Amino acid sequence: MRWEDLRSSDNVEDRRGEGGGGGMGFPGGGAGGLGIGTIVVLLIVSYFTGINPAILIGGAERIGGGRGQQEQPADPQTQAKRRQAPTDESGRFASKILGNTEDVWSQILPQQTGKQYTPTTLVLYTGGTRSGCGSAQAAMGPFYCPLDKKVYLDTGFFKEMASKFGVKGDFAYAYVIAHEVGHHVQDVLGILGKVQARQQQASSKTEANALSVRIELMADCLAGVWAKNSNDKYAELDQGDIDEALNAAAQIGDDALQQRSRGYVVPDSFTHGSSAQRQRWFMAGYKSGQTKACDTFRTANN
Repeated sequence: MRWEDLRSSDNVEDRRGEGGGGGMGFPGGGAGGLGIGTIVVLLIVSYFTGINPAILIGGAERIGGGRGQQEQPADPQTQAKRRQAPTDESGRFASKILGNTEDVWSQILPQQTGKQYTPTTLVLYTGGTRSGCGSAQAAMGPFYCPLDKKVYLDTGFFKEMASKFGVKGDFAYAYVIAHEVGHHVQDVLGILGKVQARQQQASSKTEANALSVRIELMADCLAGVWAKNSNDKYAELDQGDIDEALNAAAQIGDDALQQRSRGYVVPDSFTHGSSAQRQRWFMAGYKSGQTKACDTFRTANN
């Protein structure tokens, strides 16, 4: 992926090196966002603790009502430091991918949906930090917090993807960021809030899980829509890049994670979708380039 020439975003908060985050556990004791990396740890937790995985999806999404603990404002000096453009490679990469998502979605969302795109903020941190949804911890992986409209990312997650799952390549990591931005697009379109309300009313864990799968597969598809439109404009991708994204989707599918951690698969407990589903929906977005192609709720079978 030729990312160096992409525009860097101004909507990055670099909190790396600050430390802290306010204790271990799930954000706000049950509040949180939607994330691609959470399944690495939280899926296993759900099996061995009995906690409904619908509550744990993607950075401990809020299912049970109430609000997360509010982040305390930083002092002016800290705020100014956070807004300085990252100079290390991983920080610059994340900033440029975010900037590219802004350029793409600001153009195509109004064209395709009639909705204006309001950019999200990407928070880079190390170990832990505070979010509008409560405590953010590196073990949770990247997630989107709908309460403060921010994406949270410990850039060390990319190394974890490479070492634990064999997921490598710039575009695989760009896919991770684009997936989280996809949740923000869902939020802008009003989809996220409606699905969360339906999850609160779900009559069973299986029903709540099925809703989680559909919202996650939609975010995969929206990542594909971004990739298609970005490549049409900037020509920064080649087939090898798409293969990197598909490998990432395969390695973090629910079936692959369950097989790796338990030795067998329980489809009713899926919260993000199988490897095949994640690959298929990313490619649905990439082939069409259209947001309307990502309506996972209108298909009887994902």
